[in-house]
Amino acid sequence: MNIYYDGKQPKQADRFQEAAELVLQNEGLDPAFCEISVSFVDDDTIRDINRENRGVDRVTDVLSFPQFDDLADIDQKRPYLLGDVVLCTAQAERQAEEYGHSVDRELVYLFVHSMCHLVGYDHMEEDEKALMRAVEEKVMCVLDLTRTE
Repeated sequence: MNIYYDGKQPKQADRFQEAAELVLQNEGLDPAFCEISVSFVDDDTIRDINRENRGVDRVTDVLSFPQFDDLADIDQKRPYLLGDVVLCTAQAERQAEEYGHSVDRELVYLFVHSMCHLVGYDHMEEDEKALMRAVEEKVMCVLDLTRTE
């Protein structure tokens, strides 16, 4: 699996790699040919992207842009781009402080959250939200990044 970063590879890169593989395996996908792009942006940039793509004119923590509507469309025998992840570092830092855990933990959680979106999870309805949160918690536990970290 390849994760392409828009700049310098973050110190959480190994955790991102492991998290992505865990989410993919949870969905029965082989990570071998999967590719994901990750960008780290500032408040203004993510606000612009959020406004342009979702019609929401505010800063957010992470945005996900899946390339597939249905995972069955993925040809797992050749490289495929699963999607793009855009993380707002400043918002992650604020949330880490608010929630009382490390910035590393927050960034990894936001990446896991985004990976769940890339494989089709959503949180618009309560039942969907519960399924997505269960996958997030499972992955974060395997990574030993529980809510108290």
